Amino acid sequence: MIACVGDLMVDVVAAVSEPIAYGSDTEAAVAWSGGGGAANTAAWLAALGADVALVTRVGDDVAGRGAVAELVAAGVEVRAAIDGARPTGTCVVVVTPEGERTMLPDRGANDALAAGDLDLTGAAHVHLSGYTLLHPGSREAGLAVLRSGLPVSVDPASAAPLRGCQEFLAWVSGADVLVPNRDELAVLAGTADVEAGAAWLAGHVGEVVVKLGGDGALWTDGTDVLHAAAEPVEVVDSTGAGDAFAAGWLAARSRGPAAALEAGCAAGARAVSARGARAG
Repeated sequence: MIACVGDLMVDVVAAVSEPIAYGSDTEAAVAWSGGGGAANTAAWLAALGADVALVTRVGDDVAGRGAVAELVAAGVEVRAAIDGARPTGTCVVVVTPEGERTMLPDRGANDALAAGDLDLTGAAHVHLSGYTLLHPGSREAGLAVLRSGLPVSVDPASAAPLRGCQEFLAWVSGADVLVPNRDELAVLAGTADVEAGAAWLAGHVGEVVVKLGGDGALWTDGTDVLHAAAEPVEVVDSTGAGDAFAAGWLAARSRGPAAALEAGCAAGARAVSARGARAG
């Protein structure tokens, strides 16, 4: 079983049909959906047939109960601590006509995820959302995962907060897999050269898998390097594409890195072809 640890959010997705008129009105199609990096990866893993649990924290509110029920219906075992003081996390996602997204998150209860909330019973592998480490309220829980002795993969989550967190690489050193996108790799490795940066990062972790969007993906263990091409699809919404890729990779990892890269790219292509962060 794979345990995903980290954020469960409710996404409010506003897909605009034209450039945003700042200070005025811009027409948009607005929809509510489940979100959060760890929750999205868990949902995609379930859709791909994997045995998966989500370890998270939600508010004692309608949004949290609905978000949990949605995941359970999708086949995810949800191990959620209930926070009586904070609301369930919410993220406003603005999607441009080109499919690019900008996120405005309020982490709510996610920022209080504690080491005592971690129920990793039965897990053969743990996938940790980097948001858990990037925010001080949940950081100890993330560090506890890295100290658990279980195989761990880490998604660095977002380039902007990584720039202000010099300790991140030290925290994740020794993890089994690091799964950054191109921008996150550049921040962590200090170079825009993907192959060189990935090889350098592999000196700190076991394997590095780089999500490259339309350019596919790259894997390295510091010695060997593999590339996989992206599937050609029309990009509708890139929200959750990296989470879908991670799920595809994790679900196929036992078949070797080449097969895992191919599976990750296939899941990512499926994600960007539809609205929302999860499998339809």
